[in-house]
Amino acid sequence: MARVLVIDDEPDVLLLCRINLAHAGHEVLEALDGESGLRMARESQPDVIVLDLMLPAMDGYEVLKALWEDELTRNLPVVVLTAKAQVEDRIKSWQDGAVEFLTKPFPPDVLLSSVQRVSEMTPQERAQRREEALNELGSG
Repeated sequence: MARVLVIDDEPDVLLLCRINLAHAGHEVLEALDGESGLRMARESQPDVIVLDLMLPAMDGYEVLKALWEDELTRNLPVVVLTAKAQVEDRIKSWQDGAVEFLTKPFPPDVLLSSVQRVSEMTPQERAQRREEALNELGSG
């Protein structure tokens, strides 16, 4: 199973993610803000990151950009999990390196299948997934 870092400032969302991911056999790490999440990503090298876009201090877009610019974290797959569902949010997330984009509220089985899917992808498959998503949104 995968080691999953969940970065979200909502305790209820962290709890829901923790329960469902742990029940499926994943190891779950948690961060309540972008800065600590980025630090944990660099230190623990998780298999997957689940990232909210609306975070205090350093938002999810800034985290995506920092992950992408760092050689150490560039290839970590990121599943965006957010209440921001506008097309612009999707496009920016995919452009900044996300591999999946899920909106809140979310069915736990969708989160689990997304985490499983991206954890099994190669960096080339993740790049292709981003390109396909951007093309579907008319921004590729």
